[in-house]
Amino acid sequence: MGLNSPAHAVSYGTPTIGLSASYLSGAVGATGDPVVTVTVGQSGADASALTVAASASSKPSVAGTGDVSVSGSGAGRRLSVAAHGRGYTDLTIKVTGLGGKTATKTLHYAASAAVQNAADTRYFTGSSDASAAVDVGGGYVVVADDESNTLRMYDRSASGAPVKTWDFSSQLGVSKEIDIEGAARVGNTIYWTGSLGNNKDGEYKADRNTVFTTTVTGSGASTQLALGGSYKKLRDDLVAWDHAGGDRYGFTAATASGQVPKQIDGFNVEGLEFAPGSTTTAYIGFRAPLVPPKAGGKALIVPVTNFDKVVGSGAKAVMGTPIELDLGGLSIRDIRKNAADQYLIVAGSWAADDNSDPYAVYSWDGVAGHAPAKRADLPTGDPGGWEAVVDVPDLNQAGARAQFITDDGSADLYGDGTEAKDLTHPEWKKSRATWFTVTD
Repeated sequence: MGLNSPAHAVSYGTPTIGLSASYLSGAVGATGDPVVTVTVGQSGADASALTVAASASSKPSVAGTGDVSVSGSGAGRRLSVAAHGRGYTDLTIKVTGLGGKTATKTLHYAASAAVQNAADTRYFTGSSDASAAVDVGGGYVVVADDESNTLRMYDRSASGAPVKTWDFSSQLGVSKEIDIEGAARVGNTIYWTGSLGNNKDGEYKADRNTVFTTTVTGSGASTQLALGGSYKKLRDDLVAWDHAGGDRYGFTAATASGQVPKQIDGFNVEGLEFAPGSTTTAYIGFRAPLVPPKAGGKALIVPVTNFDKVVGSGAKAVMGTPIELDLGGLSIRDIRKNAADQYLIVAGSWAADDNSDPYAVYSWDGVAGHAPAKRADLPTGDPGGWEAVVDVPDLNQAGARAQFITDDGSADLYGDGTEAKDLTHPEWKKSRATWFTVTD
């Protein structure tokens, strides 16, 4: 080639762009919202020379192009969105390569409203109906869902999708939802219970009368679960026990056909934990009934003294002396203890539509006849109802904090009248996990 010959022009291919998820949720004022990984490339070009940015928004009042941040370099980038309005928007994400060539992808984004304690809040996505939670160490938690039988493990410190999931439906021989509502861990065994009640239409569904265990191996991000034992007659045992005692709590009537569970004299289990110092006696905590079933009634706990054998070998449940707790007219939504037998109780309404009703946290020593003490009110008016406490800190330590999780299934998260559990895209379904101070 002569000195005056034109240089050979470099030919660049059309850039490529991919998103790790096409749907993303966030919240106004949130900290640590979920992110999307953007993968880019271009034939003939170093990926680090490509630029990625949002180029259009279908509803800037929710999030505009300037609310999209892209970090990192090379072929993989991290994209986040800072919402400033509730609702939906489609964001066009564009990669610009060498030679001026471009490619785009659409990110479908949904933002929920701002909540109290936003800085201490994270959102667990993929499900909106969190109902029970168990700490598995290393900053991770396994969360149950009352609309499916899937157990999901999340990083407690981060918003986003589950890192692992398990569904033991086929092994348990169930085809419908168990309506998992309570959980308790003893050593490497986690006990899970269904609500044991009728469904919302007052119909008996056998799969809800399921208690089962999972065996834990590993911890933290390495946690694995395997199915242990199961039992499908705890409801029957409780009803027979109450009937033999003169129908003191009305279990027979409350479980009759046509009786809905979430009424003041209903039958609905939502709490499960073991008695102080025991690995055999489990406390079954009821959302309904209140006792007596009227305003100002007390919350009910029925001890099952051989719970390990009930689930482990199918023994008929043996009930101990029932415990009635004054929770200010509220009932049990969750109960959890620590190794020092310090308990926290999440107290809420027995009612079905109770998102705006009071919620409170009580501490207790687990001893029948000892009164619980109110520790804090939980905020109401935000979407969802408080359903689970992950673990219990040292309640003798000033400023101790605990993480609580909501069931957002009935909440209209995005302002379009759609309940979260009915959203089409799992990435838009979410439950809220918030840290609250529970000691002075």
